[in-house]
Amino acid sequence: MKTSTMKMLGLSGMLMMAVVFLSHSQERASPPKTAEGTINGAKITVNYSSPGVKGREIFGGLVELGKVWRAGANEATIFETSKDIKVEGETLPAGKYSFFIIPGEDNSTFIFNKQTGQWGTQYDESQDALRVSVPSGETQSLVENLTYEIQDDGMVVMWEYGQAKAYIE
Repeated sequence: MKTSTMKMLGLSGMLMMAVVFLSHSQERASPPKTAEGTINGAKITVNYSSPGVKGREIFGGLVELGKVWRAGANEATIFETSKDIKVEGETLPAGKYSFFIIPGEDNSTFIFNKQTGQWGTQYDESQDALRVSVPSGETQSLVENLTYEIQDDGMVVMWEYGQAKAYIE
C-alpha cells in the first residue's frame, strides 16, 4: 500500500512539473518588454506588452485614431521616472504611471495616468496626471512589434509604420 501511494505521489509530482514546464515554454502572443534609459539623471523605465502587426492594419484599423488606446497589450503599460521630469515642457513628478495614447495622423496625445495595476483597457480620465501633444510621423520601414525606446532626449513609440516622440528633460 505504501509503495503504490509513493508511486502515485511521484507520478503526480512529475505531471505537475511537466505542466509547469510546458506552460512556461509557450511564447506569449504579446511578450512583456522593458525599455530603460536615463535622461538628465532621471531613470526612465517603460514596462509593456509588445503585440505584433501580424499582417493587420494597425493605426486607423485595429487602433482607432482619435480614441484612447492602451499603448500596448494585456496589463496597462507602465511608465516610471525616478525624478521629476519635464515632458514636452510640462512637469511630471517622479513616480509610476499608466501610459495611454490618443493616436492621430499629425499629432498624438501622450497620457500619463496616476492609476496603475489595472488591465490595459481600464482607463479613468479623472486620474490623468499629464497630457501632452506630440508630433506623429512614419517610420522608414515596418516595425512588426510595438517598440518603446528611451533616447537621450525623449521617449519614442513605434509600431507598424507609425511613430511618435515626446521630448523629455
